[in-house]
Amino acid sequence: MSDLHPAAAGGFAAGAETYARGRPDYPAALGNWLRDVLRLGPGRTVADLGAGTGKFTRLLAATGADVTAIEPVDAMRAQLAASLPGVTARPGSAEAMPLADGRLDALVCAQAFHWFSTPAALAEIRRVLRIGGRLGLVWNVRDEAAPWVAELTGIMNAHEGDAPRYHTGAWRALFPAEGFGPLHEEAFPHGHTGTPEQVILDRTLSVSFIAALPEAERARVAQDVHHLIARTPDLAGRDEVTFPYRTHVHWCERVS
Repeated sequence: MSDLHPAAAGGFAAGAETYARGRPDYPAALGNWLRDVLRLGPGRTVADLGAGTGKFTRLLAATGADVTAIEPVDAMRAQLAASLPGVTARPGSAEAMPLADGRLDALVCAQAFHWFSTPAALAEIRRVLRIGGRLGLVWNVRDEAAPWVAELTGIMNAHEGDAPRYHTGAWRALFPAEGFGPLHEEAFPHGHTGTPEQVILDRTLSVSFIAALPEAERARVAQDVHHLIARTPDLAGRDEVTFPYRTHVHWCERVS
């Protein structure tokens, strides 16, 4: 994040408003996960690293914990600050967080860890967590059991280039990690309901490497998505649709 991938630096800056509209929130079950697994609540301290526009930050704030949101992209951080004025939003990178040693009971990366899954970033996460503190990793993953979702993924992936992605699994190479216990995993069903333009088109255009495309190429992607909606019986002519997801959560504890 201190050395942002061009797709993140350009795409998230250009697409902050589309990201806020088009990205899903998170399933209600994560409230229990934050309380029971990450042990968040009043009197606890947590950071949201790569907080974006604050979609996950809102869940952290609802636990009653003291929340610091760290986001390097100014446009994304401005969206977060406007929607969550009670949260401390600070610029910073995964390799250099503006936090004291052992400051945190938990640190969460939602939709973000694949961008900075490096030994240097994990060492910095270890630094700011106290011993016994927990690292949580969260991703909303498209459920491609629906054929139209799989087709939409094909439209997106044609433009991904070398952008880091969750689905490649490259981020897993860091684990097991020095100073951390085993990595645990769980998944929850989820869905994003709204108009096709919001939950399908805006979702597609909010992808970093698509938001960073030249305007003409981005327009062709939008046209491809419109055509997909128009020829899919479950989507065409609908005022409201549900985009299916699986929310994957991972966590480990700092042990030394």
